[in-house]
Parts: sequence; structure tokens; C-alpha cells
Amino acid sequence: MSQMKISPETVDWECATCGRALELSKVHVAYLESRFTVELLRCPDCGLVYIPEELANGKMAEVERILEDK
Repeated sequence: MSQMKISPETVDWECATCGRALELSKVHVAYLESRFTVELLRCPDCGLVYIPEELANGKMAEVERILEDK
């Protein structure tokens, strides 16, 4: 299990469902047979997780390609 972090200066996001401020939190992400712990913005009420576009299209897409090529 590996761990990624995002920078804390992006913490001013609100949950689209609850309106609560999102907080940095450790989130478990699974893809194929691999699991990762990632620090992402998460709603403390409903658990909605925000994945920044640059992370989804960058590092996460790269990890998906590596896992699919195995």
C-alpha cells in the first residue's frame, strides 16, 4: 500500500451535497488488485471525496496504466 498527499492550500472547497468545508483526510483507493492510501479533500458529514482533475488525469491515470500493463 502506498500513500500520496495533496497540498493543503486547496482546502477551501465545500461539499456540493452538505455545504460543509472539505477537510484533508486519508482515503483508501482501490484499483484492480492494488490499494492505496491517499490524502484527499473529504466531507466530514457525508464522506464525499474530491479528486482534483490534475490528480485524476495525472498521477492516478499513470498508476492505472502501470497496473493495467502488469
